[in-house]
Amino acid sequence: MLTLRKSQDRGYADHGWLKSFHSFSFAGYYDPQFMGWGNLRVINEDRIAPGTGFGTHGHRDMEIISYVLSGELAHKDNMGNGRAIPPGDVQRMSAGNGVLHSEFNHAPKDTTHFFQIWIEPNVTGIPASYEQKTFATPEKRGALRLVASPDGAQGSVTIHADAKLYAGLFDGQETAVLPLVPLRKSYVHLVRGELDVNGRRLSGGDAAMLVDESQLELKAGKDAEVLVFDLSA
Repeated sequence: MLTLRKSQDRGYADHGWLKSFHSFSFAGYYDPQFMGWGNLRVINEDRIAPGTGFGTHGHRDMEIISYVLSGELAHKDNMGNGRAIPPGDVQRMSAGNGVLHSEFNHAPKDTTHFFQIWIEPNVTGIPASYEQKTFATPEKRGALRLVASPDGAQGSVTIHADAKLYAGLFDGQETAVLPLVPLRKSYVHLVRGELDVNGRRLSGGDAAMLVDESQLELKAGKDAEVLVFDLSA
């Protein structure tokens, strides 16, 4: 079964310095029908204005992934990490028993456009940790590149959760098929462009929630960038 969630049906918040679309209930946006999907809890599409950002704040017991589309995101935390996250990089922060961090756009003119993703962990109270890796465009072209997994398979970042995250770029005749376990849940978020997902046409910002499906087929892309989640039920 595939349920389509249109881009315009997401929650939205405009804080001036931050404009954010919420796929699931978050902060001031609440919809009891969309509290998460499987162990995927948050997908926020954020745009941070130049010279602004999130001041130091804390998290606990959550796997947090940042996926940058344009601009750069400057990360700093109390573990001693201070790095810029450019497009093509995937950053993973395991909040564990507690972490303080900030995220800023230091550019004088350019907006930082990125996805903030939260996945519920399968262990709690672990030491907080940080990881960041680059996944080049050719690795994602016409394919689903594993970028996050429980065991760091294929050079992906390691998350402490029963979940996998893939990223792909599709245009024209490029296709990909991913086998699915029907008892698990899958979530497909189209970052930009257009793409057929198991026969349904998605446009940028749309998502597909899948359950009881044996495979995922992506085809007929038009400048498409997609994130695919394999999740516990």
